[in-house]
Amino acid sequence: MSRPVPAHPSSVAGLARLWRTPRFWRALFAAALLGVLVLSLMPPSPALPTTGWDKSNHALGFATLAFLGLCAFPGGWRTALILMIGLLAYGAVIEVLQSFTPARMAEWADLWADGMGLLIGWAIHRIVRKAWAPLPG
Repeated sequence: MSRPVPAHPSSVAGLARLWRTPRFWRALFAAALLGVLVLSLMPPSPALPTTGWDKSNHALGFATLAFLGLCAFPGGWRTALILMIGLLAYGAVIEVLQSFTPARMAEWADLWADGMGLLIGWAIHRIVRKAWAPLPG
């Protein structure tokens, strides 16, 4: 029986450095922005991922966006505030776009759930950042 070959130390160190860079988090953030947009505009289907309740889907999506955005754009409270306002505006744009699709509809309650998700994502980022020093932001 052969033993597994350990990873080369430089590749592990390179991955650890990448994890701490805003570029890594910006790529994840961009992918999440696109994913939320696509999922929000697709016709509802049992094949789509869901939490089982539309409002919790919104909150989960925007909590993820807030967390990734805060990692992608580290800074002070002004940067965080601008990011949160921008993400809430993104949620509003999605609601407007949904009003033009035949299988979706815009709701104020969805925008409220987006805002709650942003607050949850911000809180999780603060907790994780304090507990785990390498996290940017």
